Amino acid sequence: MTPEQVRHARALLTQPDATIASIARLLGVSRSTIYKYLPELKTGGDHQTIDVPTVRAELQAPSTRHPAT
Repeated sequence: MTPEQVRHARALLTQPDATIASIARLLGVSRSTIYKYLPELKTGGDHQTIDVPTVRAELQAPSTRHPAT
């Protein structure tokens, strides 16, 4: 994989619906290639753990709830 593909794969992994399989298909590589070039990915049973800083809360839209008065 090129450095640009690796960056693209990492960016895609931040998307909630992204899977290793879908990213591999998009980039035209195998799943094992994704794991080879992204060592931060760890497999644990049926779930995949991504060791990436948690920024999802900052990316979500602000809450529309109003504080109770």
